[in-house]
Amino acid sequence: MKYEQTIQEMLKVLGGKDNISNYEHCATRMRIVLKDNSVVDKEEAEAVSESKGYFYSTGQHQFIFGTGKVNEVFAEFNQEMKGTEAAASESSVKEEAYANLNPAQKLVRILADILVPLIPALVTTGLLMGLRGLFVELGMTMSPGVEALFTTLTDTAFAFLPVLIAYSATQKFGGNPIIGIVVGLMMVAPQLPNAYDVLGGDAAPLSIFGLDVYGYQGSIFPAIIAGWLISKLEKWFRTWVPQIMDLIVTPFLSLTVTVAIIFFALGPIIQVIESTVISGLVSLINAPFGIGYILFGGLQQVLTITGLHHSLGIIELSLLSDTGLNMIQPLTTASMAGQFGAAIGTAFLMKDKIQRTNMISAAVPTLFGITEPLIFGVNLRSLRIFGSGMVAGAIGGFITYLFDLAATGMGITFIPGLLLYANNLLGLIQYLIVTAISFVLGFILVQAQGKIIREEIQ
Repeated sequence: MKYEQTIQEMLKVLGGKDNISNYEHCATRMRIVLKDNSVVDKEEAEAVSESKGYFYSTGQHQFIFGTGKVNEVFAEFNQEMKGTEAAASESSVKEEAYANLNPAQKLVRILADILVPLIPALVTTGLLMGLRGLFVELGMTMSPGVEALFTTLTDTAFAFLPVLIAYSATQKFGGNPIIGIVVGLMMVAPQLPNAYDVLGGDAAPLSIFGLDVYGYQGSIFPAIIAGWLISKLEKWFRTWVPQIMDLIVTPFLSLTVTVAIIFFALGPIIQVIESTVISGLVSLINAPFGIGYILFGGLQQVLTITGLHHSLGIIELSLLSDTGLNMIQPLTTASMAGQFGAAIGTAFLMKDKIQRTNMISAAVPTLFGITEPLIFGVNLRSLRIFGSGMVAGAIGGFITYLFDLAATGMGITFIPGLLLYANNLLGLIQYLIVTAISFVLGFILVQAQGKIIREEIQ
């Protein structure tokens, strides 16, 4: 075999074939779960021939071989392991690795497993959305037909985001992903008032059983909960529904119960949360000594994760109506810039060029005000990365307070947001300073934790 020496060195370091519980490979690395981790000598593991590096993370011993080579090493390793308990195991390395994670790590990993597959779609449409916003602010006019086509290209993935998430979540939790798609479509059905229109005061919610009902456009966690519910209900119904009726009864019950819970139980809870968030943010911004600015700059992207960030438009409209100024715009940009710096800092920690390029690609839409690809594709892989971005955004928020910086409009952030300061040179310079400091701090904070973060996300 071409990698005979490498295979034998790995087996020796890992305590032999009988100590291996499971194994698989990704694009660049062999991932191995052991029964007894204490037998591994890190220095010997790092010295395995043909390997570009070794580390232990999330319950997995990982040997870096690089794109292409890892497939060849895995094939020979699998050949060597034939007949062993590990080779015959039906469980996956990912499942066994979960058992070694603490609750916070498990939550982050579950979110990553659900959201990372969506990144290519979000990156592409996010860039198009940002470019469209920039063109419009620069005064570009489009015919109705061209505008409709452009809107189709830019808004579809985000308008139907709950559909994508419900599908991915249902698949992750072991349910029927097609039922997940159907529930996701029901959450954003055109028959329901659009969530953004309702929260902006342009539409009224439906009143059913005394409850306000409207769509879930832009929502993240409700779609994840829907996918989880479908999967759990489907498995439970199958334990008692007669097999002859399973094809009809199980999907019917799974779908209807999930939709009922989403609209009539979860919906009112989310509405209370949104109302609380809005009133809380108003009080927060007015807190003395810049405390509100600091907290808002640090926590704004948390709202994006929950999908509650669309509630901010109400506050911005109120601020512009009352004062003609909108401090939420620079604060939001500071929060974005902190997370952007953390993401780029993480990308430059990666030794694998493909992984680094993918992270940078996920971060680029942030420049146009779209952070979902960055958050879900990079920063939520480790609480240290996201936390670094929060700290950087908080400091950017405090500088915003010191500058008394505010925009004269709303709807655009980061690079397109520069246009809101076109008639105010001092404000433009201050906006650039806030953005740059937040970015640099996010980058530095991640780099300072480089070794730990690299081991967590590899």
